[in-house]
Amino acid sequence: YDPESFSELVKSDSIKRAILDMHRNVKLLSNYSIMNYTGFVKIVKKHDKVLPEYKGAHSSLTSMTRFHDGAESTALCSRMESLYASWFCDDNLLQARAQMLPKVGDGLQMDWSMLRVGYRLGMCAVLAVWVCWDCIWQVMVSDNQSIGGTVAFPVFRASGGLLLVHWCWGLSTFVWTRFRINYIYLFEFDPRNVNSALGILTEAVDETLVYLLLMLLYYKSCVDAIPKPFPSGVYALMLVLYTVKCAVFPWRLRKNLWETVGNVVISPARPATFFGTYVADVITSLIKNLQDWAWTTCYIFQGSFLEHKKQYRHHPEEHWQNTFTYTNIVIPLICLLPIWFRLMQCLRRYHDTGRRWPNLANALKYSLSQTVTLFGTFHPLYMYNTNKEVKVGVVFGDDDETPAHRIVERPPVDLYQVFWIGLFICSSMYSFAWDVWMDWGLGRKEYNWLGPRLMFPHQTWYYAAIFADIFLRFLWVTSLVPPDSGALFAFPSYLTALVLAAEILRRTVWGFLRLEQEHRHNTEGYRRVDFVPLHFNTGHDHQYKDKGEKRGMGVLAEVFAVGVIVIAISIASIIAAQKQTIQL
Repeated sequence: YDPESFSELVKSDSIKRAILDMHRNVKLLSNYSIMNYTGFVKIVKKHDKVLPEYKGAHSSLTSMTRFHDGAESTALCSRMESLYASWFCDDNLLQARAQMLPKVGDGLQMDWSMLRVGYRLGMCAVLAVWVCWDCIWQVMVSDNQSIGGTVAFPVFRASGGLLLVHWCWGLSTFVWTRFRINYIYLFEFDPRNVNSALGILTEAVDETLVYLLLMLLYYKSCVDAIPKPFPSGVYALMLVLYTVKCAVFPWRLRKNLWETVGNVVISPARPATFFGTYVADVITSLIKNLQDWAWTTCYIFQGSFLEHKKQYRHHPEEHWQNTFTYTNIVIPLICLLPIWFRLMQCLRRYHDTGRRWPNLANALKYSLSQTVTLFGTFHPLYMYNTNKEVKVGVVFGDDDETPAHRIVERPPVDLYQVFWIGLFICSSMYSFAWDVWMDWGLGRKEYNWLGPRLMFPHQTWYYAAIFADIFLRFLWVTSLVPPDSGALFAFPSYLTALVLAAEILRRTVWGFLRLEQEHRHNTEGYRRVDFVPLHFNTGHDHQYKDKGEKRGMGVLAEVFAVGVIVIAISIASIIAAQKQTIQL
């Protein structure tokens, strides 16, 4: 790894995108000038026809002008094409023009890709409806439990959380690309190892298909609706192995992420980069998901997936996840460590830059969150004391028989509980204020409580993000409370999936505006220069770039094969149902 060559590669990619951006703008300017000139000519002709006495009065508008034929803009485009060919295409002018402008066949290639993603997404929708309907139908008709009450549901919740993160990452890259936020430059990615938004969403669609299929098979096996050649938990094991495979491979695209995660874990031993702090912030939003993965680890390595439901629930005290080590050490550490990593990054930034602001102020934010977790983990007095009895006394009248009034003595107010709730509110409000003021650059009164040079087109998007963040921040702080801790505001276990999904979506929206702020202002000094080149992506994959790309016939063949399989399964199901009806 050569840092200088990598830096030169990043600069080269930025220059490449800048030339592409300027080339398209000049082409649009040329088209605009020619259209305006044509409009003037038609208007003058109409004028001369209606008012012949004034014919020729406005001939100057149609005379030879600098922009009547777009000669200057065409010459500028030619010069940029020559530069692009010389720098990036080995003086191949045709190849340079092909990269800089859309080709006729590219639209068809994109249509085939979208067709493949579209019908797979339709399959995902059908499977999702099938899973939801089976759960509701089994509860209503057979009085069976829903999938949320099955033994291995935390395994599906753990994998589902990472799957949602993958979907949100694809959405983030699409939004950043759409509004020209140069995330590749800001994150210092190697441009050769960056997947497009369409590629990421295609991966997410395929993973969702496998996820829903395994979930459906697992639930059907649990309610004895399909033959059981092996215990139902084997489907959960398959999902775990598939999730690990997708998280690691292809290694070329995943390598940078896992290296960054490693640097986050050993903070403050390594300098904090902008992408490193972004990853660490995302990890703080995955505390609930990390708890599910700890449960999944226990479930897999203890061999519980090989047990049937009745066997598993017959001796719960023997399970690893019910031991003192798991409930009082592993789970609290999972709640503490992500905040600790982010706190160490802030202190490392202060050490490297010597700037108290904003590094120490940011460290204070994570210190408050850390205190919330420590109180919830190691101090039981914050809980509402339900063991204290309510004393009721009766005062009698003069005849000692008729009660005059009742005296009720309630337990004294728990000061620790008041302190806990106050700390909870302070941490949430501090985090919310930091999100809006520092991370997003909003809240400026002179800009209608927003910020300068906004890159997203509608101001209502910013107000909606601020409004949602203030509520979801409180929801996030509840994830710092260990489960089954007894806190008044702790969510029940069956709502954990909703809390996890809400926090991941909040973090995604936070990422939209966080990178916009970093693109506009070098807020924490991660870059030496404040200028960031506009992100430019043509959205076209040319044939000479990827010889192995699927053609349209390949996509049609895949659609046909899936259709044949669906028809075969449907016919087999009908025959089996008829045979069962005849036997009855």
